[in-house]
Amino acid sequence: MTELVMPNDTNPLGNLMGGNLLRWMDIAASICAAKHCESLVVTVSVDLVSFDQPILLGEVVTLETTVTRAFNTSVEVSVQVYASNFQGGGTRKCNSAYFTFVALNEDHTTKKVPKVLAITDEEKRLYEGAIRRRQIRLIQAGKLDPKNADEIREFINR
Repeated sequence: MTELVMPNDTNPLGNLMGGNLLRWMDIAASICAAKHCESLVVTVSVDLVSFDQPILLGEVVTLETTVTRAFNTSVEVSVQVYASNFQGGGTRKCNSAYFTFVALNEDHTTKKVPKVLAITDEEKRLYEGAIRRRQIRLIQAGKLDPKNADEIREFINR
């Protein structure tokens, strides 16, 4: 997804407002998740949001999304944000985050989602990390006792 930072998108410093960027990220990630699930999806969580560099008025923002892993009824989507000048030069990575979506049937009940096949080394790295990120989300939501977070414990004890 590509957006142009206009004056109404910025704060008094001329930087893209974080809330506007999060909205764009949510839209791009939900499209990615919906295509993978072939259904309606709803945002369940947003985590590990990183605002590394400001994005300036007049810059072009490109959002790249990838489904990193599918669970039973949910998918995790990685969003990477890049900014460049209007002519396409000076591209730099500015932001990133992980979004989780639940897939819904037409009657708004949850539905099973297709699996993700990780092929490249990067896809495999994201796929393996997704289970740990999921366990952290579940602990934070009070849905998983940290004592039962086997993947996190194994990763730390490596």
